[in-house]
Amino acid sequence: MKVSDFNYDLPKELIAQVPIKNRDESRLMVLDKNNNTIEHKTFKNILEYLEPGDCLVRNNTKVIPARLYGIKEDTGAHVEFLLLKRIEGDIWEVMVKPGRKLMPGTKVIFGEGVLEQSNTQKILLKAEILEQLEGGNRKVKFEYNGIFNEILNEIGLMPLPPYIHEKLKEKDRYQTVYAMYEGSAAAPTAGLHFTNELLEKIKQKGVEIANVTLHVGIGTFRPVKVENVEEHDMHSEHFYIKQEDAEKINKAKREGHRIIAVGTTSCRVLETIANEKGEVKQTEGDTNIFIYPGYKFKCLDALITNFHLPESTLIMLVSALAGKDFIMKAYKEAVEQKYRFFSFGDAMFIK
Repeated sequence: MKVSDFNYDLPKELIAQVPIKNRDESRLMVLDKNNNTIEHKTFKNILEYLEPGDCLVRNNTKVIPARLYGIKEDTGAHVEFLLLKRIEGDIWEVMVKPGRKLMPGTKVIFGEGVLEQSNTQKILLKAEILEQLEGGNRKVKFEYNGIFNEILNEIGLMPLPPYIHEKLKEKDRYQTVYAMYEGSAAAPTAGLHFTNELLEKIKQKGVEIANVTLHVGIGTFRPVKVENVEEHDMHSEHFYIKQEDAEKINKAKREGHRIIAVGTTSCRVLETIANEKGEVKQTEGDTNIFIYPGYKFKCLDALITNFHLPESTLIMLVSALAGKDFIMKAYKEAVEQKYRFFSFGDAMFIK
């Protein structure tokens, strides 16, 4: 199976640069994977396709303002950090620019360098490069005054994907309304379409809602660089699921109801931890599961997702669920119908 099999033509103007005004008024393409039919709806119509007893599984990770701009302490040269994941304590794995200027031992100052208090200079946030990691990232130790997350909220920027060039006016539009646990470098974007009001209507219909937490890494945007799909080395991401949520999923499974994942991140957690009967249990760990056509789903029955990049691992995942030919047909129709693509774009429901 070749990576090029998952390519499609996408006009640049269809890549959504800003979120739609109302979250649940984005468009929704509904794919029936059994009958190979396509419907065009609005996202709030998702309610019509959910049935009492279904279990909707969502990822409640929260994006941190992980993009930091600073200066080298010795030269004043401008540099950029993107926090990827906390290794331990105040030590993080970070993507840096420009890499050639940020060797081990280099110190960087953030937050406009200094804050003046009582005629003294006080560092707000400082970092030292400890080590260059495989792949070019850096191991970095931070020093700061106060609470790290509060400093990030003050001086950090949302780490928008590289295909978005507009500035985000409201930080919370790159968060789901149910985001809870901080740790992601990218949003689980299928969840961006939900409002609190829509979720309440879903609960009132008798649909169970369960949570998983998977901290999305920047690897989600990395292209597949091999031509043979099976040779791709999948990135790893940290996740956990609580016992109460596992029980909701297992109950729905036992009673013959559908497990519907909100997003590929929720899907990957479920398929990582499920046994052959599709049952799950409280688990914490890392997953590098790579789902592509030929994969047999153990837990998942249906998926709410966005439209994904050509030749990406995510378009391979949805192709595994709905069939490659059907997905490529649907993407072609989405382009013809001028759907909005990627993170701030429209949604797809594969049922």
